[in-house]
Amino acid sequence: MKLIWLQIIWKMQDTLKAWNKYLKHNDHKNKIIQQMKCAHFRSQMHELSEALKSIWCFAKWARIESQLFKKLSQFSSLKWSNIDHMTTMFKKKIKILREKFFFSSSQVNVNDIAKSFISLTVSFNSRITEDEVKQTIRWVKADKASSASDISDKALQVSLAELISVLMSLFNACITHKYHLKQFKKTQTIILCKLKKSDYIDSKMYWLIALFNIMSKVLKLIMIKRLSDIVEIHHMLSNA
Repeated sequence: MKLIWLQIIWKMQDTLKAWNKYLKHNDHKNKIIQQMKCAHFRSQMHELSEALKSIWCFAKWARIESQLFKKLSQFSSLKWSNIDHMTTMFKKKIKILREKFFFSSSQVNVNDIAKSFISLTVSFNSRITEDEVKQTIRWVKADKASSASDISDKALQVSLAELISVLMSLFNACITHKYHLKQFKKTQTIILCKLKKSDYIDSKMYWLIALFNIMSKVLKLIMIKRLSDIVEIHHMLSNA
């Protein structure tokens, strides 16, 4: 709990002292975890050495199975929806998941929504500032999976001091030229199976996560924050 509060203080104050204090407690936590892992491993080795049968099983594993490559997990057979036929072919499995998660959405009729026009001129500084970039990157969750660009959120936070000028130039160039980079549009979709399920032949037992480019995520959050502030300041939303 103390480590979480130190992380919040570091993100709010954005000072070297707060960062060093958070880093010190984080290293201490990692050392305690490593010590507990070593103690657990030694206790397991002690239990194996106490029983004659167990030590022979361990010796057999160390001599044969420990040198083998870890077997890759196999993708379970999937069942087509509404029918009992199952498939083991990889391309057909992908087709089943595509039909399950990437179905075509129907066109929404918005003719019954009253149209309203707001005649309002809003002036703001189009240039992204250093504080905006720093604050946005600080608040991004650091323990998430790496993005499609293979750059983790934590790596960006740690190297922020060295990259801040480059990020500002990149983001401001995107705003000035009104261009969204192709690399920013790339995403990586990962299939995960739901835990503690008895059967995985149904596509409902899986769910997807999309990994976005971390640079694109930061730029999008900056623009969302700006638009939200403009809408709130000028009362552009109805009270309802």
